[in-house]
Amino acid sequence: MAGAGLLMLLDDIATLLDDVALMTKTAAGKSTAILDDVATQTKVAVQKTAGVLGDDLALNAEQVTGVKANRELPVVWAVAKGSLWNKAILVPAALLISAFAPWLITPLLMVGGAFLCFEGVEKIMDLFHKEKKHDVKTVLADSAEAQKAGVAPSSVRAAHEKQMDPLEYEKQKVKGAVRTDFILSAEIMAIALGTVSTKPIWEQAAVLIAVAIGITVFVYGLVAGIVRMDDVGSWLMAKKSAAAQAFGRGMIAFTPWLMRGLSIVGTAAMFMVGGSLLVHGIGPIEHWIKDSIEPLGGVAAALGPTLVHVVVGAIIGAIVVLCMEAWHKLRGH
Repeated sequence: MAGAGLLMLLDDIATLLDDVALMTKTAAGKSTAILDDVATQTKVAVQKTAGVLGDDLALNAEQVTGVKANRELPVVWAVAKGSLWNKAILVPAALLISAFAPWLITPLLMVGGAFLCFEGVEKIMDLFHKEKKHDVKTVLADSAEAQKAGVAPSSVRAAHEKQMDPLEYEKQKVKGAVRTDFILSAEIMAIALGTVSTKPIWEQAAVLIAVAIGITVFVYGLVAGIVRMDDVGSWLMAKKSAAAQAFGRGMIAFTPWLMRGLSIVGTAAMFMVGGSLLVHGIGPIEHWIKDSIEPLGGVAAALGPTLVHVVVGAIIGAIVVLCMEAWHKLRGH
């Protein structure tokens, strides 16, 4: 009897282990399927944010333009850390808004769009306020002060025009880049959230976190590569190969043009992104685009909406600038 009882116990244990193995296999299969779903949703979300990513890249590369060469990477790293903090705030906020107040998403994005357009108008206005020529004495003085402060000569000139300390101006430039990143990151998170709005909350969180980390690494890694192109060119010029030396000289010659181009594209992106956020919340204009411009097809359908976004963004940005100027005058500044 004792032997039979022992055999029955062993049989029960074996059956239990089979059940555990089966359940483990099933759970592993479900986990794999869930991970695959998260990966797929993340891929879709990143694809949908591709347009904003291009603007994000241009804007962030433009923000580093004019920074002293040995401070380019520290500045990029400072903005990247700020971007991660932005996303650490935005991911929980997006999940809370999605769960309790989805109607808030559009108004908040419109506020962000108005801010981007406001900054775009200010950048254009700064072009008209800058001195076109600097005499040799001023240039030498700016260079000496820049060397002492550890900033670029362009930062010294811009700081003098704004009556600021050059080092403080550079710090403000980084803060401005982080603020701009916040708006762009908010739009990216909103787009990503839209792709998983029907999924469980934990899956939404997983996709948003994956998108936030992946996009930050991609954008700021690429920005770091762009701003150090001149160093790569110098490294190639030190090689024995004539082809490598020629390529290195080409990179060094091309870098200033690339940075100027990114500065222009970055400013335009403020109106394109900001205008699209504003138009999305202005029903009559959005419906007009869909009913009158998109049906035209071809180039008109491709470029028409973007042109409308830029025009609307420029108008609203100018209105915000005028309101801010009036506010400062009322306060006596």
